[in-house]
Amino acid sequence: MSAKIAFQGELGAYSHQACIEARPNLEPIPCRTFEDVIETVRRGQAELAMLPVENSTYGRVADIHYLLPASGLHIVDEAFVRVHINLLVVKGTRLEQVKSAMSHTVLLGQCRGFLGEHGIHRVTGADTAGSAQHVAEANNPELAALASELAGDIYGLDILARHIEDHDKNTTRFLIMSRDIDLKRRGKIGMVTSFVFRVRNLPAALYKAMGGFATNGVNMTKLESYMVDGSFTATQFYAEIEGHPDDRNVQLAMEELDYFTDKISLLGVYPADPRRH
Repeated sequence: MSAKIAFQGELGAYSHQACIEARPNLEPIPCRTFEDVIETVRRGQAELAMLPVENSTYGRVADIHYLLPASGLHIVDEAFVRVHINLLVVKGTRLEQVKSAMSHTVLLGQCRGFLGEHGIHRVTGADTAGSAQHVAEANNPELAALASELAGDIYGLDILARHIEDHDKNTTRFLIMSRDIDLKRRGKIGMVTSFVFRVRNLPAALYKAMGGFATNGVNMTKLESYMVDGSFTATQFYAEIEGHPDDRNVQLAMEELDYFTDKISLLGVYPADPRRH
């Protein structure tokens, strides 16, 4: 039985592409929701989960930061996928025949220039690969899909125009998660430590908690806040730092953070991907 990696979406989704690029030796398993991806790994039906966390154009992926702390999984790697958007059509279709393009609303917003230039109307679909599948089944030359080349291959569609996105550096970052954490690895260009925390109800607690990272020379590359339990006063923070928990300067910074927080949960320790820089 081959090892598996679970992702959200249909075959041909950009998450599927991430699985192929980052773990080509694993069998990709499509799941309906992010929760299903996590549960598939928790039940042992897949070894790894591939979850998108942020896009260079549109920011973080909704809901992901709420799911990670309670997932029971650990981040073991990160992966970056260059999002190239293509106009996919049924075979033999000419550009002047296309009246509408279907895709996820985010991708539709990333191709405004091309679609406007050619007078193509936008149609919202559930997701990118699902839109490609719908276009193949509809077999209507007036309807196209915006999706990956992989989706075109899977659903037998022609690529009428390649790389039509407005931003030429559009990239999505993914986290690869596992049931087990491995603290022995060391990356060639350094390590990343991800964690969540809640500050104590003290004046300037967040400011003081962050001071330990500055004084100990630990670079914090990400700090994001979000509400928890429906409260406007209970705020949880998601953070990423450069370094390993065994590094002395990281240990000192985390000790200072601990003093000003009610709760700290380690989410993962993993090698930095060269593409993050």
